Amino acid sequence: MSRSRIAAAAACAAVVATSVLIVTGSASAGTISGTLYRDPDTAVARWLSANPGDSRATVIRDKIASQPATRWLSNFNIATVGAEVAGYVTAAEAAGQIPALTVYGITNRDCGGASSGGAPDLTQYQTWIGNIARNLGTRTVVLNLEPDSIALLTCLNSSEIAARNQALRTATQTLKAANPNAKVYLDGGHSAWNSAGDQASRLVAAGIASADGFYTNASNFQPTSAEAAYGRSIISALNGQGATGKRQVIDVSRNGGASGDWCGDDNTDRRIGQYPTVNTGDANIDAYLWIKPPGEADGCRYAAGSFQPDLAYSLASTAPNPPSSPPPPSSPSTSPSSSPSSSPSPSSPAGSCGATLRATSTWNGGYQGEVTVRAGTVATSGWTVSWTLPAGSTIAQAWNGTLTSSGSTVTVRNVSWNGSVPAGGSTTFGFTASGTPGTPAVTCTSP
Repeated sequence: MSRSRIAAAAACAAVVATSVLIVTGSASAGTISGTLYRDPDTAVARWLSANPGDSRATVIRDKIASQPATRWLSNFNIATVGAEVAGYVTAAEAAGQIPALTVYGITNRDCGGASSGGAPDLTQYQTWIGNIARNLGTRTVVLNLEPDSIALLTCLNSSEIAARNQALRTATQTLKAANPNAKVYLDGGHSAWNSAGDQASRLVAAGIASADGFYTNASNFQPTSAEAAYGRSIISALNGQGATGKRQVIDVSRNGGASGDWCGDDNTDRRIGQYPTVNTGDANIDAYLWIKPPGEADGCRYAAGSFQPDLAYSLASTAPNPPSSPPPPSSPSTSPSSSPSSSPSPSSPAGSCGATLRATSTWNGGYQGEVTVRAGTVATSGWTVSWTLPAGSTIAQAWNGTLTSSGSTVTVRNVSWNGSVPAGGSTTFGFTASGTPGTPAVTCTSP
């Protein structure tokens, strides 16, 4: 197994989380606009559900499980992958957000290393890709196609490289033809691996002309500044080879600390990087993503793709808190109403806090809500907001607060970093729900 390769995640386990925080933004520069989808069905969510009293749980919940990481399609199963993709994409669209998938099933993936597997042959691979493509919907979806597949070719002979390049070209064209709004990115390696000129030539051979661009640093640790510079060099080289208009995606899931050797299982100097967003401020960069879900192993000390709480805690323990406010809800990948379907529902701040609920956007069968919590004449050291959902309404997910439900009664409590609100000050949390908003009465209490 090459020590210069990236380590890729294996399959994610399915589980529903009870507390989430979505922190992404509308695009500034780049070509993607909207909010990234935080998948509630992840390995970290299952661990949190099973270990609520663990001393590491608060940090892991607030700084990792709260964030949108990509869903890996790494179990090669032709019969079920279509349903998996359809369920994920439909859930993201219902939330008014952008799904991001990492497709990882190429034949002879990882050159037989810790994340080996994939399709038995390239014919079956294309069938698998076709089943993915048919379930992508029609709105924006981000697809990171086959980590390692272009930067790591040491185990392939010339004819096998040519066959892989053809497979990647065909896969890209299949995905784009099925959903013209799909954003497809190819493997760009990372800044401490192949030269930019070499990587650009490999990308051209693999069909980047049909793709939207390339991603770098997947499952690796190189600083964002180094990756952005590397990406600019690749783009320049691509332009020189006639592949113009391509943009970069950077995996920032683990690049906030030490770089160096490829494996993160044994290095306690790794840290999560910046939080995921499409608001990059760089015209060359479409998104900063968490391609590798933080806390999932590389295959050195633990099985590749398995969630390890000690790794997650090490990555997150000294990281800054996420931004406390959710992004604007509008996105070209959805068709929400631009006007709220209900007026604010206030509660009186006569006590130590008050709360106001409003619908910020609606779509067919659902809506997004925002609750503003205001302190009264004294500061709060914590807050709890409750209301009764209208008939037929259920909450799918919430952010900036811990959600519990009992029948139609919803209760949201502050998370660790937003319970203290100064006198006269405010904070917000948000949620997405099915049904219609209504105008429920909202109560707020504070110790």
